[in-house]
Amino acid sequence: MDKATILALATELNFSLSEEEVNNIHIEFESLINLLGLLEKIDTTHVEPMVYPFEMPLTQMREDKVDHEITQAEALMNAHVQKEGYVLVPKVVK
Repeated sequence: MDKATILALATELNFSLSEEEVNNIHIEFESLINLLGLLEKIDTTHVEPMVYPFEMPLTQMREDKVDHEITQAEALMNAHVQKEGYVLVPKVVK
């Protein structure tokens, strides 16, 4: 990923980046690519693929227990703006 691609992506996501920030992102991205390259060099020819990271799949899950329940009024008590029982937040998607 070159610096032009980073700038284009930032523009698309409505971010403004300084030249220093673009350079830092580029350096970090290159470091990550190099680290991933090290993983590709590991010999895994005699390693059996795993579905789960454990010897046995986890089949036992804890039971969901309600230990504290609050009312809708309590949940809305600290909301700055509310309407019809809901918290109103600023629109974040254009």
